[in-house]
Amino acid sequence: MNRRTERRPRPLLMLAFGVLAQASSTVFVSTPAFLIPLLHTERGLSLAQAGLLASAPTLGLVLTLIAWGALSDRIGERWVIASGLAITALAAVAAMFVDSYVALGALFLVGGMASASPNAASGRVVIGWFPKERRGLAMGIRQMCQPLGVAIAAVSVPLLAASGGIAAALVVPAVLCGVSAILCAIGIVDPPRPPRRAADGEDAHPQAVWRPYRETSLLWRIHGVSMLLVVPQFTVSTFGLVWLVSQLHFSSLAAGIVIGVSQFAGAIGRIGIGVLSDRVGSHLRPLRWVSLCAVVVMLLMAAASALGSVAAAVILIVAAIVTVADNGLAYTSVAEIAGPFWSGRALGAQNTGQFLAASVVGPAVGALIGWVGYPVAFALVAVCPAVATPLVPRDRELAVVPA
Repeated sequence: MNRRTERRPRPLLMLAFGVLAQASSTVFVSTPAFLIPLLHTERGLSLAQAGLLASAPTLGLVLTLIAWGALSDRIGERWVIASGLAITALAAVAAMFVDSYVALGALFLVGGMASASPNAASGRVVIGWFPKERRGLAMGIRQMCQPLGVAIAAVSVPLLAASGGIAAALVVPAVLCGVSAILCAIGIVDPPRPPRRAADGEDAHPQAVWRPYRETSLLWRIHGVSMLLVVPQFTVSTFGLVWLVSQLHFSSLAAGIVIGVSQFAGAIGRIGIGVLSDRVGSHLRPLRWVSLCAVVVMLLMAAASALGSVAAAVILIVAAIVTVADNGLAYTSVAEIAGPFWSGRALGAQNTGQFLAASVVGPAVGALIGWVGYPVAFALVAVCPAVATPLVPRDRELAVVPA
């Protein structure tokens, strides 16, 4: 038997590799957004042109999430993650040496397409090596890597861009992705899977013939729930700052502090809800609770906006915690329901749906706020989690999922 297949790695080490891979790819995807001030004020690009460049990695990521997931189902997670990060690093290095903004955008697009590989595959590495009773905590920690990646880009990219231009700013994602690719190629061990084909005289393993999208509506419903819950999440993150400043007359400094605290609290909240799901022995029940709480916090934001309440800052922080808490729960549930031969594609579809929904929130909710004002807009956003709540599957429905 192959020596690698006999290895039983430490789950925490696999979690560390998953976090490193996801955080590194997030740094690359986030970098162009923090180049907008340089591109607009010093290079003469319009905000629309700079915004288009900034959106290129995210577009590439959305285009390839399911494809990377399908490849990880076929060949395993280790080489999918390592090769995707390596291509991302190469795209970042190449982008340092181009003069054309068209070429820069194309490389951002290619790098974004490659950076989707950890999104689709690293979750399966974590889930595959952690027992069910510890997956909530593990996935809560993994879900922190995205705000961590954004934070790294926010701290490093503007400073490097101011001193050395675009090329200097791209050093950080290039180095992080390159080093992560090497470490993941060396250190990641693919989680075990049952054999795809049964031995002579034996029945095929139930997971090998399981077709989750055909045989049950569970995955479709969780995808739908997650897309609906993206609406309050991105409403809070996108419009929270301007709401505090323009509607409730907070100073820019005070509002910035509130937003910073809310983002940190939201990241910690992801771990907390993961621990809770481990304690209750279910990821779906807490997901339903989170959905109900999202209805409440959006209505509280509407009330605070209408009344001009000084409690708005506290409500916003609570809303930031609640509206991001579903991500790890839904992600873990999707992987468990899909099984080892479909989890890559299912997680790719999960992320694709969330990114598509998120892309609509900015213009749609922004237009809604302009039309009816913040209080009514926040109240209408509460309809999305209200619709999502009854769609969350019950634990008893998981009986159809093969063990």
